[in-house]
Amino acid sequence: MSNFDNNRVWFITGSNQGLGRALLEAILAAGERAVATARKPETLSELTAQYTPAQLLVVSLDVTNEEQIKAAFKATKEHFRRLDVVVNNAGYGIQGEIEATPEVEARRIVETLFWGAVHVTKEAIPLLRDLNPPGHGGRILNITSVGGYVANTTLAYYCAGKFALEGFTEALSKELVPAWNIRAVIIQPGGFRTEWAGSSMVTFPLPPAYDRPDAPSVKFRALLGHSHAMGDPRKAALALMQVAAMPDPPLRVQLGTDAALLVRGQALRTARDTERWEELAHSTNADGVDRDGMIAVIMAGTGAGKA
Repeated sequence: MSNFDNNRVWFITGSNQGLGRALLEAILAAGERAVATARKPETLSELTAQYTPAQLLVVSLDVTNEEQIKAAFKATKEHFRRLDVVVNNAGYGIQGEIEATPEVEARRIVETLFWGAVHVTKEAIPLLRDLNPPGHGGRILNITSVGGYVANTTLAYYCAGKFALEGFTEALSKELVPAWNIRAVIIQPGGFRTEWAGSSMVTFPLPPAYDRPDAPSVKFRALLGHSHAMGDPRKAALALMQVAAMPDPPLRVQLGTDAALLVRGQALRTARDTERWEELAHSTNADGVDRDGMIAVIMAGTGAGKA
């Protein structure tokens, strides 16, 4: 028996750089255990030399390969015999106007950001529910982005993958049986000082039709190219560890002042628009519908209005 047997076991995708790497290092430094996955496991050789197999298991994983995902969870089960936190972090960015982005690349990023996380989550649930003692449960932290709530020009397909993951995670959070104590949380980072806008970004050339000073995408490309991200991945890692330890975590958590402001602003705009056009919405009800009665039923069913 190792000294780590009573500590949490984390399963992290995309743990070789950026936020995933910062989280992995923070977990290990805190004495917790981790299954670190990456397409190129050799990029984690520095950590495998520093930590014993009792604390760190490195697994080769491309999240677009379902067989590798199954093998990774099989290795987790055999190696640690428990699982506490799953972090779907693997991904990259693509920048390009919608009509200028090749469809094969658009499909590839959605396959990674959305379907990769879906397949990891589906394999994780049985372990969190059945491998651990009844009711022990676990946490699934799905890293989306502020771009999973507020879409931006030139990032349409990246945002589409993240929006899809947010919808999936929200549905999952409502579907999981409460007695299992498995909670799914949407993590929305803003801009962080990682490789996301650099080596982890695939960029397509500006189409000639958009090459004009009043084009929104031209302005955004310039902004993204000259902005200096405010987020520190090491501090984000500590925040994620805090969220994973919460007995009753929120559905969505923002990381970074920019993320908090942008998400709040979008939510307020949606609320204002809904209120402004509410009568138009009601006007489409079938004759004889008890509007007030339906409102009460819908509010009760969604939990809206509860403190």
